[in-house]
Amino acid sequence: MKEAIAILTGGGPAPGMNTVVGSVAKTFLQKGYKVIGLHGGYSGLFSKDVRSTEIDFPLADDIFNRGGSFLQMSRFKPSQADFDNNFNLDFFKKNNVKLLVTVGGDDTASTANRIAAFLEANKYPVANIHVPKTIDNDLPLPDGMPTFGYQSAKDKGAVIARTVYVDARTSGNWFVLAAMGRSAGHLAFGIGSACHYPMIVIPEMFNKTTITVDKIVNLVVSAIIKRKIMGMDYGAAIISEGVFHELSAEECKKSGVTFSYDDHGHPELGKVSKAHIFNEMLENKLKALGIKVKSRPVEIGYEVRCATPVAYDLVYCSQLGMGVYKLFAQGNTGCMVYVNQEGMVWPLYLKDLEDPTTHKIPPRLVNMACDKVEAVIENILAYIKPEDYEAAKAYVKNPEEFDFKKILNW
Repeated sequence: MKEAIAILTGGGPAPGMNTVVGSVAKTFLQKGYKVIGLHGGYSGLFSKDVRSTEIDFPLADDIFNRGGSFLQMSRFKPSQADFDNNFNLDFFKKNNVKLLVTVGGDDTASTANRIAAFLEANKYPVANIHVPKTIDNDLPLPDGMPTFGYQSAKDKGAVIARTVYVDARTSGNWFVLAAMGRSAGHLAFGIGSACHYPMIVIPEMFNKTTITVDKIVNLVVSAIIKRKIMGMDYGAAIISEGVFHELSAEECKKSGVTFSYDDHGHPELGKVSKAHIFNEMLENKLKALGIKVKSRPVEIGYEVRCATPVAYDLVYCSQLGMGVYKLFAQGNTGCMVYVNQEGMVWPLYLKDLEDPTTHKIPPRLVNMACDKVEAVIENILAYIKPEDYEAAKAYVKNPEEFDFKKILNW
C-alpha cells in the first residue's frame, strides 16, 4: 500500500493556513505519498467516522493562495478518557500513515506530541511535525522570526485602521479600536504604528505598574487632550485585548465583562466586543470630566484571521510547508519546522522554547526597550507631558493624572 501522510489544522485560523497545507501536499505528492486532509482538527481522530479529504495536486494548487482553511478547524482537546476509549488507531493502520502534520498554536503542538507518544506506545510509531501559527506573533521563535499569519493580519488590520483614521479626520470624531492579541500586543502595536495612531495601549506598556481600567482610559484621555492642545479635534486609539488578561478579577468587574473559557482554559475574548467596552468606559470618563468628544468603537479581530495572505506569508508558509518534508526525510519527529531569516530549515523542539520550571512556552512580548518601540512612543504617540500642564488645565483640573509617563510609572 502507498505510504500516506495526514494533515490537520487546529485552533483558530490565520492567513497562510492553506498555503502551508497546499505546500505540504504538493511536496509529498511529488515524492509519491498519498496526502489525507483531516477536517475538524483532532476531533476526527477520536471518532469512528473520520471526516477527511484526499488532497491531490489540483486541489492543493487551488487552495494554496486562499485565506481561511480548506480543512475545517477545531479547538477540540482530547481528554485522557478520549485516548483510552475513542482513539481511532484503525485510521492510521488502514491508510498506512507514516507522518501526522499539524498546523496550529502551542496547544495544537502539545496534543500532537501526546498522539505521537500514544501511537508509539501502541507499537504504531508515526512521525509528528508541527507548523506553528498565530496572528498574535507571541511564539518565541529564534532571531525574532514572526509566526506565520502575523504579517498578513497586520496588513489587513492596517487597511481597516487607516480607513477609520480618515473617518476620524473627516468627521472630527475619535475612534477606539481593539485588536486581537491574547498575551502580547504585537498586532495592536504593529497596526497602530503603521497608521500613526496617537495612542496605542498594550499590556507590555504596564511593565512598571499594575494594569487597571482607569489607567487604560486615562491614557486615551491623555491623547485626546494633547491633540486638542495641538488644535486637532480628532484621532484614534488602538488597544490590545491582552490587557484583559492582566486585569484583576475586581478590575474585570469594573469593565462589566464576564468571560467564558475554552477547552484550553483561555478566556474567550472573541465572544465580547472589547472595543465597545473600552469606548463605553472612555465616554463615561469624558462625560465626568466635561470634555465633549464623540467616540466610536471598532473591533479588529475575526476580520483579519481569514484574510488572503500577503506575499510575505505566501513565501514564508510555502517554505514552512516544503520544510516539513526535509525534516521528515532527515528522520526528525516531535518537532516544529523553523525557517530562519536566511531561508534555512531547522527542527525546533518545544523543550527548547519552554520554561524549564513550568514546562510552558512563555509568550514573546513586545520589547519595550528596543529602538523601534521607543521611537514610536517618543515621536508618534500624543500624550500629556509636564510642559503641557498649563495648557491642559483648560480641559482638566489635574493634568498630572493624565501624564503618560506618570500613569505608567516610567
